[in-house]
Amino acid sequence: MRKLLATGLVALSMLAMGAGVAQARDQIRIVGSSTVYPFASYVTEEFGSTTKFKTPVIESTGSGGGFKLFTEGMGDNTPDITNASRRMKGSEFERAQQNGVGDIVEAIIGFDGIAFAQNKSNQAMNLTLEELTLAVAAEVPQNGKLVPNPYKNWNQINSKLPARPIVVYGPPTSSGTRDAFEELVMEHTSTKGGLKDGYGGKYTKIRQDGVYIDAGENDNLIVQRLAQDKNAFGIFGYSFLEENQDRIQGASINGVEPKPEAISSGKYPISRSLYFYIKKAHIGKVPGIKEYADLFMSEKMIGPKGLLKRIGLIPLPDDMRKKAQSQVVGLVPLKKGDLK
Repeated sequence: MRKLLATGLVALSMLAMGAGVAQARDQIRIVGSSTVYPFASYVTEEFGSTTKFKTPVIESTGSGGGFKLFTEGMGDNTPDITNASRRMKGSEFERAQQNGVGDIVEAIIGFDGIAFAQNKSNQAMNLTLEELTLAVAAEVPQNGKLVPNPYKNWNQINSKLPARPIVVYGPPTSSGTRDAFEELVMEHTSTKGGLKDGYGGKYTKIRQDGVYIDAGENDNLIVQRLAQDKNAFGIFGYSFLEENQDRIQGASINGVEPKPEAISSGKYPISRSLYFYIKKAHIGKVPGIKEYADLFMSEKMIGPKGLLKRIGLIPLPDDMRKKAQSQVVGLVPLKKGDLK
């Protein structure tokens, strides 16, 4: 009897939350990645101006911050969609299920490269993944053991690099760009790359001695700082490099420049996919969610000649794009087994 009563109360609670969404909001609420933000903002403006629905409210919280808000539960006080510059983690999916979120639809919109950029007036730089790791890691291998990072200038890492201070403006821990940088650069070099014998396992701890500066979730502010500080480098998504080529330039990584063709082919070593996630149960409660998702995933937006390519999105190959579009059109729910 108690079990039946508890089940009934949960059901009533969920119905009340669903009703709350419908009664309290007539605008889609979107949170998440600062990297995906320019693309999603473009779609929200197009959506608001070409459909009968209101322009969605969108906030740049970082991928981690977006997932935290998204997985809190159901109801009008929680977002309908979260953008991400990395894939949802298994632990985040579990939290969503525990909080009653239910079915989640995953949308892959395209590729992005992580740029390591500097002021355009500087000499072009070619860095390896190992040199990047030695620049930003909290500890580095020396004489068979890890020691606090002593490197203050680039030429201390490699005598062929310039004798200028190491200054890196980068994303905070809530950012999917930082997660991807740690995985694709630091984790790679400490497990598969040239530093694996020195670290002896996965290493992703970033130094906190003032060389790496947490610059927040606004990537445009990092670009502005690079325009002012010729010694500095910044870490952000390729689209911000694309939009500011009059002021900044990207370093080549392992001899490969951050160009669309190199990013989409995987030749550029710091490449990743971009996503957004939908609460399926909010569809029909908040007007326009399905229509917004369909517009975002349309050829008009993410296709090879799509509007988002003009502002830096790198389209998926045809087969990947068709599959991703089919998943969203069919509202196919994400499965825990798909995630790490």
